[in-house]
Amino acid sequence: MTSLNQDIKEKLRTLNVLEKIIAINVVVFLVGLLLAVFIKTGSSLYWLELPKNLGEFIFKPWSIITYGFTHYGLFHLLFNMMVLYFVSQMMLNLFDSKLTLKIYFLGILLGGLFFLFAYNVLPNDFLKPAGALVGASAGVRALLIFLCAYMPNTQVRLLIFNVKLWHLGVAMVAFDLIGLFGSNQGGTIAHLGGVALGYFYAKQLTKGNDIGQGFEKLMDWVANLFDKSGKSPLRTVHKRKSNTVAGHNKSEFKEFNKQKQIDLILDKISKSGYESLTEEEKAFLFKAKD
Repeated sequence: MTSLNQDIKEKLRTLNVLEKIIAINVVVFLVGLLLAVFIKTGSSLYWLELPKNLGEFIFKPWSIITYGFTHYGLFHLLFNMMVLYFVSQMMLNLFDSKLTLKIYFLGILLGGLFFLFAYNVLPNDFLKPAGALVGASAGVRALLIFLCAYMPNTQVRLLIFNVKLWHLGVAMVAFDLIGLFGSNQGGTIAHLGGVALGYFYAKQLTKGNDIGQGFEKLMDWVANLFDKSGKSPLRTVHKRKSNTVAGHNKSEFKEFNKQKQIDLILDKISKSGYESLTEEEKAFLFKAKD
């Protein structure tokens, strides 16, 4: 038993941030199933759901985030977590965990705000009846659309053929727009909030603007509340300036053509991760993707 506990702890320790989020979603789902056995009426995870009524939301402000960890249907959970796992393989190979978390949680946040706005501001004639909002879809959409907008011509493998990311993004948005006329209208509105966040974040980041810096400070503050050492695990590490670019001195690097320069930087990312890039290399990559 001790060996099993150690194996579980070691496995949890080695999970990346998105895999940990997947694990939390699964645990919350299982807790909901257990609570449903004892709760004969109402929702077992009621205190985590985002209510559509603003008056109810005032008494559950945390639900603007916790709804993103709440699922009642097995297939709803499986689909969201499968897409999140797929996205995690790309995101965390190219970007640091801090940026990934900012996009994910801001996607959930904006998805919830879209939902609240729709059901408290728009005329009822335009809306179908809806219950409380649950599911991680807005955060998952934010990450997926971020990738599609940031590197639109990158190809990914889907079953037996390759597609460009921008094709996948367009298909996803089209599916959501059609969903506005379906039975899950409230959920689809939240999806579009995640879509908007992911697209806008990517376009601003290619210009060198990180629109999530303010939210990053909030994440650091929350992390410090649970960190006894007082040091945030999300704190930015400032690196010394390097006189080389992608392993070559600057004069040699400039002699290569643009595609060769991009390939050298991407090769460095594949070996050491996005965090290993210097500010100059990141800036070059941003401009090259325009």
